[in-house]
Amino acid sequence: MTPAAPAAHRDYAGLVTRLVGLGVDVGLLTVAGLAVGGLPGLAWQQVLGEPPGWLTGAAGIVATLLPWLYFTAAWMLTGRTAGAMLVGVRTVRTDGRALSVWRSAARALVGLVFAPVWLVGLVGTLTDARRRAWHDRLFGTVVRRG
Repeated sequence: MTPAAPAAHRDYAGLVTRLVGLGVDVGLLTVAGLAVGGLPGLAWQQVLGEPPGWLTGAAGIVATLLPWLYFTAAWMLTGRTAGAMLVGVRTVRTDGRALSVWRSAARALVGLVFAPVWLVGLVGTLTDARRRAWHDRLFGTVVRRG
């Protein structure tokens, strides 16, 4: 059996594709975060009056964790966020396997905590044969079309 030929440069997502997908995810997470953080207290207030501190606190915590949970679950379960589905890409390990829960969680955490570095690191997609950003090299991932 002959080894598989390496994938062509075009088989990997480039800078613009990745930024469009990320923009979609940011938009969705903004709306979802506002809903999760605000609607429980608003609903309580409409029915029962002033919402208790535990409810607003819990809603705030869930809204804060939502982006991390979203990216972690999406990459672990399907390799795709909603934005990635829209632009037709999937995040996988360099050998093509799915990301583990730990790799997904760490990749999401680093991306959220160091968002400016993550964005600057996307410049790596312009010089790498597999269009890997800096964080892709760190976590052993690639973003493939299809």
